[in-house]
Amino acid sequence: MTRVVSQTKAAPADGAAPYLNGGGEQSDPRVLIRAPVLVLNLNYVPVNVCTVRRAVVMVDKGKAELLEQHEGLLHTVSGAVDAPAIIRLVYLVKRPFLPRKLSKKEVFLRDRFTCQYCGKKAQDLTLDHVIPRRQNGAHTWENVVAACSRCNLRKAGHTPAEAKMTLRTAPRAPDPNPYMILQNRTILDAWKPYIPWNLE
Repeated sequence: MTRVVSQTKAAPADGAAPYLNGGGEQSDPRVLIRAPVLVLNLNYVPVNVCTVRRAVVMVDKGKAELLEQHEGLLHTVSGAVDAPAIIRLVYLVKRPFLPRKLSKKEVFLRDRFTCQYCGKKAQDLTLDHVIPRRQNGAHTWENVVAACSRCNLRKAGHTPAEAKMTLRTAPRAPDPNPYMILQNRTILDAWKPYIPWNLE
């Protein structure tokens, strides 16, 4: 098994340090060994984020293949190895995708920041309960939509039928996001081609 010794290759002659994420300031070997590595399933769907140290071990044991690397080398007792930035498992891991949590942000994302009554993109979006809470409407994906302030005020505490308004689409729970593990993380430039979904 490869035993990693935390060292990086010497900096270029112009004094620029080896970089992480396409131009950062990655030169400290103690930082490089802990740098994040995107772990892809056999089908290229992200399943985890680990450290460079862990990724090197997985590649060395034949559990994963190296796809992209950080700039910098890690020295072992027998030589130097690349510092992985992205690895891909050589077997398929079956993992259930977590459902999205109901929140204002997630409703706006599902509804594409568009009022579900008038169809306009608005800066003053609010949440509207299709069947009002005072009529025992549930706080669920199927009963909550994005609405502009004007439409929300017009609808008030009525159902769409009572307010003579029409929903553009029937609300439903969005599909699970396979990239949920990457939310609230810094996305490295090298990872972006493997992450087609918008994580914002």
